[in-house]
Amino acid sequence: MLLQLPASVCRAEEPICFPKISPSLARDGDLVIGSFLPLYAVEVINVNGAALFTSQPNKDCRNHQWLHKNFQEAMTIKFAVEEINRHPALLPNISLGFEIYNAYHSDARTLESSLQWLTGQSQFIPNYSCREQDKFVAAIGGATSALSVQMGTLLELYHFPQVSFGPFDPILSDRTQFPSLYQMAPRDSFLPRGMVQLLVHFKWTWVGLVTTDDLRGEEFLWEVTGEMAKRDVCASFTEKIPVSERRHEESEKNFMVNIMKSPVKVVVIHGDTDSLMILRHSQVPFFPTYKVWITTSHWDITMRPNYMDNYNFYGALSFTYHTKEVPGFKSFLRSINPNKNSKDIGLKEFWWSVFRCRDRNEKLEVEQCAPNATLETLPIYLFDMTMSGLSYTLYNAVYALAWALHEKLRMKSKIASEETEESWVPHPWQLHSFLKDIQFNNSAGDQVFMDEKGNPEAHYDIRNYMTFLNDTEFLVKVGEFIPQASPGQDFTICEEAIDWGWLDSKVPQSVCSNSCGPGYRKTSEEGKPVCCFRCSQCPEGEISNQTDVDHCVKCPEDKYPNKDRDQCFPKVITFLDIVEPLGMTLASIAIFFSLLTALVLWVFMKFQETPIVKANNQALSYTLLISLIFCFLCSLLFIGRPTTATCLLRQTTFGVVFTVAVSSILAKTIIVVLAFRVTKPGSRIRMWVQSRISNSIVLICSGIQVILCGIWLGTSPPFPDIDSHSEPSYIIIQCNEGSDIAFYCVLGYMGFLAMGSFTVAFLARNLPDTFNETKLITFSMLVFCSVWLSFLPTYQSTKGKAMVVVEIFSILASSAGLLGCIFIPKCYVILLKPERNTQEGIKKKMGSKGRTYSRSLPDNSFQRHKRFK
Repeated sequence: MLLQLPASVCRAEEPICFPKISPSLARDGDLVIGSFLPLYAVEVINVNGAALFTSQPNKDCRNHQWLHKNFQEAMTIKFAVEEINRHPALLPNISLGFEIYNAYHSDARTLESSLQWLTGQSQFIPNYSCREQDKFVAAIGGATSALSVQMGTLLELYHFPQVSFGPFDPILSDRTQFPSLYQMAPRDSFLPRGMVQLLVHFKWTWVGLVTTDDLRGEEFLWEVTGEMAKRDVCASFTEKIPVSERRHEESEKNFMVNIMKSPVKVVVIHGDTDSLMILRHSQVPFFPTYKVWITTSHWDITMRPNYMDNYNFYGALSFTYHTKEVPGFKSFLRSINPNKNSKDIGLKEFWWSVFRCRDRNEKLEVEQCAPNATLETLPIYLFDMTMSGLSYTLYNAVYALAWALHEKLRMKSKIASEETEESWVPHPWQLHSFLKDIQFNNSAGDQVFMDEKGNPEAHYDIRNYMTFLNDTEFLVKVGEFIPQASPGQDFTICEEAIDWGWLDSKVPQSVCSNSCGPGYRKTSEEGKPVCCFRCSQCPEGEISNQTDVDHCVKCPEDKYPNKDRDQCFPKVITFLDIVEPLGMTLASIAIFFSLLTALVLWVFMKFQETPIVKANNQALSYTLLISLIFCFLCSLLFIGRPTTATCLLRQTTFGVVFTVAVSSILAKTIIVVLAFRVTKPGSRIRMWVQSRISNSIVLICSGIQVILCGIWLGTSPPFPDIDSHSEPSYIIIQCNEGSDIAFYCVLGYMGFLAMGSFTVAFLARNLPDTFNETKLITFSMLVFCSVWLSFLPTYQSTKGKAMVVVEIFSILASSAGLLGCIFIPKCYVILLKPERNTQEGIKKKMGSKGRTYSRSLPDNSFQRHKRFK
């Protein structure tokens, strides 16, 4: 409770300068609201904490500088109060008044206006009031959180409600610390997310951050850097502006120069107008910074100390509160003129300053200062006819207090009381219960909440700051950010409508590293932020069709990457087709050799009575030739599109027919060896050289192979399969062997027989056979084994069609080796040397061989061998 001072104490000398005139603007009423607005700044003499006053506070008249744009806030309060007084249903029969005091930017004078309002005198005495009537019910102030805290500390002593119109601060919502403080501004919880979405939209990943050096600035930095980290946006630098002295003069630290030195093209600024004006005073006149500035409505980017200081922020983007137009406000501003109220000293001072009348003539009267001028003719950096976000909040704050008073008085009128007529004025602390739950619709149609839980999230307009050659300035809406909207619809921007200022008509780039184009991926560099990276080409088989991707993606199985690795093309389905040159060549070779083998068989059958055909089991020769025909022909199963039938028949047919061929050779070799072991008539070995023994060898050896193939087909048979990895641009249709173990068992068994034949033939290579049978078999098996021993590593190291080609080549080469080494020499004798294919020729040849060989044989052995032949 304030105590009333005697009139003699309250009588004081008149203020000697304009800054000492408090309130600056006023209107009397039955109930009065105090308002504290940053209308002008007073020079701070010392910024190092030394003597801040050169004289007594009540006689301290320093140079003051009007903050012209903030005068709209004072006019908003005046407009709202006059509108309320005309409202028939709101505070009927009661007039509402206001007093507007200046909220100084210096911490040393923050409380000065509050004390003047409480005491009613510039020469104030704490806890005492010089007011004749106590009709002050609440205060509106707090353009910044710091001012709200410092004012609230004093006003809380008297339980005066303080309605803050500055940016929403969660700290001020603590009812334990600030039980009498109410915030009108919407919440800014999602502002960092909206700013980062703007950065991501334009692919700005390397930016600078500027904020005030206080708790609110720290909270913004923590939130915005967290959002930036989620979207791979990095901060090149962070500048914190001290707020201990919120002054409008050049700073000791030249912030703007430091920012200009940075290579980043985009700077995000967060803070209030009072604190960030230090940037305006530290900028270099007429020297553009060529940067894009992203700001909030808390900092009026158009406000500046000098007329020509707009160049640095040309092209800036600002997140401003979305507000509806208040009916009648612009008409009210057009009607403002100091000539209508000669006692309004604050309005006269503003008029002289904004129209620069004092600069031309110190003795000029207000009536002579631009008599036909209106606020509408002023440029935007001096005055804006469109209601700002802060003014809109102020407008709602005045109405909130009016509705709270209305509810209080309405409730009081229902209660019968014996109080005197003067006691109807409510005490300030009685409004708290009404302010906490007040809700109403303003004249613009918006619903307004007073309680901290009901404060909605802000809806932002994104505005572009433009200046033209005639120094005309505009804030043009180019986008929106609506946090409550669904993802994808919460952020919109019109790039075509944006004027980038000095930079270019194109969207400026602000990155640490150039973008990685399609076909490349980002590779982080050790010790550097994620925004600084190098570009690496996608690995083989992977692509990237977008810019700045972290990981390349693999192409689908049926597609392959192009050379640039930025697209996936459909793979061509391929197989060893008979119509392609390679397939046609192999098929022709197979048919040619099969026909050649058939021709050899015909020759042998035609000359079956000749000695060379009869020698060494004629039936085995026929069996071998027939199996070789099928060996050549089975290679055709490997040519063409694989089917279930061909896959089942390929390896099994190849294994069986080759086993028959090798078994026949083995039988022939054994018969030759056994023939030379028959040393006397009636020997038991003679029974082993009969034809049924050779046939049994062929049947038993081939039967074992048939059993192996049957087990293979019964357990894990081959099947058609696709190979999409061997050749990048092709899908190869091939036969999957089903069981590799079974496949190599078939090959191994055939190799075992071949090695056995080769071993026996090699040991008997010097026996005096008539037609060198053992030598021919030895050489043929050497070729056969060499081919298939080379086949195994080659087959393992190749993939796709090459595997099929290698196997076909091995089949043809080994079959041709058997045909050429065993039968071609005999055909040469039969067709070209018929004299050697007679009994006389054989006797003559054997005679010469016998004389040479008889020295190494037992007595009469040669004659017995001759008789056997």
